[in-house]
Amino acid sequence: MTQSNHAWRPLAYTTLLLAAFSLMASQTAHAGPLRDWLASRHAQGAPASTDDNATEDDDQPARIDQLPANSRVIKDIAYGSDPKQRYDVYLPAKPNNAPVIFMVHGGAWAIGDKRHSKVIENKIWHWVTQGTVLVSVNYRLVPDAAPLEQAQDVARALASAQQKAKEWGANPQRFVLMGHSAGAHLVGLISSQPDLAKQKGALPWLGSVMLDSAAMDVVSIMESKHHHRFYDKAFGNDPAYWRQTSPLHVLQPNTAPMLLVCSSKRDDSCPQAEAFAKAVINNRAIASVLPENLSHSDINGELGLPNGYTKDVDQFLASLPGFKRP
Repeated sequence: MTQSNHAWRPLAYTTLLLAAFSLMASQTAHAGPLRDWLASRHAQGAPASTDDNATEDDDQPARIDQLPANSRVIKDIAYGSDPKQRYDVYLPAKPNNAPVIFMVHGGAWAIGDKRHSKVIENKIWHWVTQGTVLVSVNYRLVPDAAPLEQAQDVARALASAQQKAKEWGANPQRFVLMGHSAGAHLVGLISSQPDLAKQKGALPWLGSVMLDSAAMDVVSIMESKHHHRFYDKAFGNDPAYWRQTSPLHVLQPNTAPMLLVCSSKRDDSCPQAEAFAKAVINNRAIASVLPENLSHSDINGELGLPNGYTKDVDQFLASLPGFKRP
């Protein structure tokens, strides 16, 4: 493992500097998300769907009426005029200059919701009980908004949450971005070019956690043969737009530290994460990859449970100056 400019390098992680992985980044996206979703639906006795937009973020709403003791939720804070431009805020019992995890759901850019159980439930019980604020964001979806507009929605929501943070007992300078699947792509797109968020009024943030995105290099996906219609529905047929929405191709130097979690059960996710992290490091910034032997769905749903995976993500968060109190 090649050294980077980051003191935090547990052996469980892969910090990417192997050139061979850049060749693997062009591999076609495979059926991980849809296959897992169909299998889970079949196991529950539901009919199989042929809609490529279906992913395992299509789960049940969390029981937000059963929050940890003395915590509370502020629902549907508007950051725009569209009904989808809303976010929820989960507050610990006594927030005091608290850090904030800013969570962006997935769903193939076309479905999903900020209150789905795998998006928030275990994260609430883990981080909110420790004094961290959790913000869960909705954004406009395909076909009403394409991915670049969705990223701009996320940036607007981030700016709004930072502006309101002190009202909640949180610190606007102690934000960490987190997203799953398509949400991880949107977080990656903003994290690659912080100017996009700055233009919407957002302040700098401490770091970003991308949970199992296989779309860090949109250009390679769209130029290759792929089997998922949702890529075509989201990104269209304009190569210039592919580059605009590809985190790898808009990457700026000196970005905030990034952790890319990837499912080793999929063929596409870890190679894309490895190639992207290598590019981040080459641009004088910090990036690490955490492969997990979990399905695409469980990468999201099991984060926050008392396991080694959650511990490793916590270690990344603790490495960010300002996230944990001295």
